[in-house]
Amino acid sequence: MLDSGGTNLGSVQYAFERLGVRAELSRDPERIRRASHVVLPGVGAAAPGMQRLRASGLDRLIPTLTQPVLGVCLGMQLLFEASEEGDTACLGILKGRLTRFDEARCGRVPHMGWNRIDGIRDSPLLAGLDRDAYAYFVHSYAAPVTSATVATCDYGGAFAAVVSERNFHGAQFHPERSAAVGARLLSNFLELS
Repeated sequence: MLDSGGTNLGSVQYAFERLGVRAELSRDPERIRRASHVVLPGVGAAAPGMQRLRASGLDRLIPTLTQPVLGVCLGMQLLFEASEEGDTACLGILKGRLTRFDEARCGRVPHMGWNRIDGIRDSPLLAGLDRDAYAYFVHSYAAPVTSATVATCDYGGAFAAVVSERNFHGAQFHPERSAAVGARLLSNFLELS
């Protein structure tokens, strides 16, 4: 697990422990390159998140990784080109720009609570998940539905809930707080090679 300074580091580590996996925190580039899988957790805003990645040099390392990488919540958002939040340039691994939810269409921002995720194309990340799978979300900015999107959620319109392109994957929801659905997604991620 990348030591990216996010407040959900402990809960994501604990979610992996429940699966029998010890997810060690690291900022060491060589150790990260040797890892079989890499997780980019995150909670908070895009600009401080990118600032932490730049300060540790992880912003240059992450796009070069070849093993499976999973971005969680803000970690998924940072995989995109940019965020409207603070007009922040992100990692640029996935095409698209995150935009703030429109309160007129959604009712309230942030989007917070249990919502259904809808698989829109086959993905190993979604293996074994029910068609009516619900996951726990907390976010104010929405990732666009692009060719990398494998599952969407609807909150005043569809947004990318799960993405997958090459070896880079992401979940906008919090798998560590999404009970069996989250555990299954993390388990599926660990099976990727």
